[in-house]
Amino acid sequence: MKNSALRVRGVAAKYARREVLADVSFDVGGGTLLGVLGRNGSGKSTLFRCILGLFPYKGQILIGDRDIRSMNSAERARSLAYIPQSHENASAHSVLEIVLMGTVSRLSFWAAPGRREFARAERALEEAGIAHLGERRYDRLSGGEKQLVLIARALAQDAPVLVMDEPCSSLDYGHQIRVLECARDLARKGYLVLLSTHNPDHAFSFVDKVLVLLDGRVRRPAPPVEALDVFTLEKMYGVPLELHTLKNSGVVCTPKLEERSMK
Repeated sequence: MKNSALRVRGVAAKYARREVLADVSFDVGGGTLLGVLGRNGSGKSTLFRCILGLFPYKGQILIGDRDIRSMNSAERARSLAYIPQSHENASAHSVLEIVLMGTVSRLSFWAAPGRREFARAERALEEAGIAHLGERRYDRLSGGEKQLVLIARALAQDAPVLVMDEPCSSLDYGHQIRVLECARDLARKGYLVLLSTHNPDHAFSFVDKVLVLLDGRVRRPAPPVEALDVFTLEKMYGVPLELHTLKNSGVVCTPKLEERSMK
């Protein structure tokens, strides 16, 4: 696994005159599933776009010892892979063909994928746990299966840092669990996985560390039980909440319901 340490130093970003990120700084190493939590408009997607080199910012972002601004597009693709929320593809491409698209960063402009690229695509399908879907048509898969295919396509890039922007937002509960389990397993293999979510229970159940975004600023990454106290969560989401510790030492977050007398 290539160096997957991410260092963010004093990053600030604006839309027109509105400041979205302000002096964002944190370090996180490989082998970590980092959950990024914040309300809508808190800057999660903007932070990811800055890390991917797709949005102008002040400050510095490094992968290992390389500033992403010093990388060309091919080098950046070999360092960072992006998994979007969805990818609508109405064509009859097979799953293997979709995943094979992730290998193009290693090819010259006119080169066609060869034996090495097909082998890497097949290995990516195995890493994502969907080798059995290789010959299926992508446009006939369920939403959760498609999300796992997009993860496999990102793995085929051989990038050590995986950026997942709310990958569970449109999935049913079962597929949410499968995608989160896949993300956790990839972190255990040495990848650095950045995953944004609106659901604090995703963080409590799956991630190693949480990065909280509030008012364009971040708090130092910390384990979920340290980063997500009731005060922070209520400030983030604007509703009264309760945290419950389970017998297996897990934590769940629930709304605080008003007590009503029975009549």
